Amino acid sequence: MSLAEKTRPAEKTPAAVRPRKRGPRLTDEHGRRVGGWELALRYLLLLGVLALTIGPFLWQLSTSLKGPTEDIFSSPPTFLPSDPTLHNYERVADTIPVWDYALNSLKVAAANVVTNCVGAALAGYALARLRYRGRRVATLGFILAMLVPVEGIIIAQFTTMRELGLNNTLVGVVLPGCVSALNVLLMRNAFLNLPYEIEEAAFVDGANVWQRFCRIALPAVKGTLAVVAIFAFMGAWDDFLWPLIVLSDPSRFTLTIGLNYLHGTFANDERLVAAGTIIAVAPLIVLFACLQRYFFRGVGEGAVKG
Repeated sequence: MSLAEKTRPAEKTPAAVRPRKRGPRLTDEHGRRVGGWELALRYLLLLGVLALTIGPFLWQLSTSLKGPTEDIFSSPPTFLPSDPTLHNYERVADTIPVWDYALNSLKVAAANVVTNCVGAALAGYALARLRYRGRRVATLGFILAMLVPVEGIIIAQFTTMRELGLNNTLVGVVLPGCVSALNVLLMRNAFLNLPYEIEEAAFVDGANVWQRFCRIALPAVKGTLAVVAIFAFMGAWDDFLWPLIVLSDPSRFTLTIGLNYLHGTFANDERLVAAGTIIAVAPLIVLFACLQRYFFRGVGEGAVKG
């Protein structure tokens, strides 16, 4: 190599050939690149949905903590109370036997959860895994049952409870909703997603239907069972119309009916109503917080897919 070649400066790589340093790419669940404006729009939509969903609850919580001298209708509204107090919750307990009503609601909701989980699991497994005549007709019957409005059959339900002697009892409140058609279809779809080879292997080993259901199929759909439990608890806890019709003894009232007595004819204390609302909503939040992991697993299992 000559001296001129040694002293010649190294040729620089053209800018077009030089690799560019790129920042981290933002992609969606399908691997498609998401632009900055699209990402910002998505976050704005999420914040809007969050405000519509959480906003009323936060307003009720703020109202329940405000004292009698604080204006709850100020403009612009203030979410943070200047002097937080729990006196409104004490007034709810003094106005109505709220804890007795909550206990009645808890009994109804717990019974509804047990009956729906057991009944929906058995019916869903029969519709999905067993072979018999009329299986498709039975599935169609559950689908059509979801299309019937509750108001259209509520008189027939009340007459049936009266003939059975279950009127004005908590059993009469639980019985019409002990097995929901929606929950049956959720369990059916969950069982349909299980591979048949596992049950066929268990059948070859000598397992009967009950053993395959309890030891193989049911443990594989725990997430969907959590979805059914949440739906059943929420439906029973929030139900107002049916307990109002079937119950007449104030000692058996559920919480939703009892809170109606906080609305007076000539006076209406918004702080008192807000405190009662928070008491009614708190168990639902606790339940979902405990079962949210299984709930989202049930969604992933395809339980809520058509």
